[in-house]
Amino acid sequence: MARSVLYQQVASELRRAIYSGVLGPGAQLPTEAQLMEDHGVSRNTVRLALGELVNEGLVTRTPRRGTVVRDRRPLLIYPQRELEPQPTGELKEAFAYAVAQEGRAPSQYIEVLTVSPVEEIASRLELADGELAVVRRRLRFVDGQPYNTNDSYFPRDLVADSEIARPGDIARGANRVLEELGHAQIRVVDDIWARMPNQEEAERLQLELGTPVMVYVRVGYDGADMPVRVAVSVLPADKHLIRYELDRRR
Repeated sequence: MARSVLYQQVASELRRAIYSGVLGPGAQLPTEAQLMEDHGVSRNTVRLALGELVNEGLVTRTPRRGTVVRDRRPLLIYPQRELEPQPTGELKEAFAYAVAQEGRAPSQYIEVLTVSPVEEIASRLELADGELAVVRRRLRFVDGQPYNTNDSYFPRDLVADSEIARPGDIARGANRVLEELGHAQIRVVDDIWARMPNQEEAERLQLELGTPVMVYVRVGYDGADMPVRVAVSVLPADKHLIRYELDRRR
């Protein structure tokens, strides 16, 4: 049998064991020698199979522990719920609320800047030439691990005198501040696509080799159909599940 088919067969059997839970997060895969014996293949074939699983983000290889199944517990995201009212009580920023609902611990590092946005952002915000934007750049953590980045852009003239333009967290969220400014978002447009991360993204998010990311861009519009926010999220594909619910009964 061709070597390429053999390594794919070995990778397929290991992949099946991982997805079925036979090999759970943190489980150590058999050694190269054991895999060679179990499958009757060469060391190079085993290494090709393991390399495929590494590239898919299913396992990680370390000198001391060997090949270990990665913890792939994804964060479930419901984009349609971001602007829904929260239960009575203390309002939380949308990301913090969603993570807390799963019984997990959210945190984030925030940087606030006034920028001349790139054309893609400026056009989505419908800014005139030379108009500036305020961007809140966030590196978000779940249970202490970096999970995604979110850069939210707002027209500077709209938010210059608000909390959005000031450093620090906004416990109730920037969306609530927009509402208080008279620009509640009543319509959103989402674009989502997948690609490989650039070097900066891979380093900030501590991505394993071969892990793709989803780029999720949301543009929010107020009652006058003016764009008031462009949020650009970079989501590692192995840590996120995006779920949309559509119901014609509503």
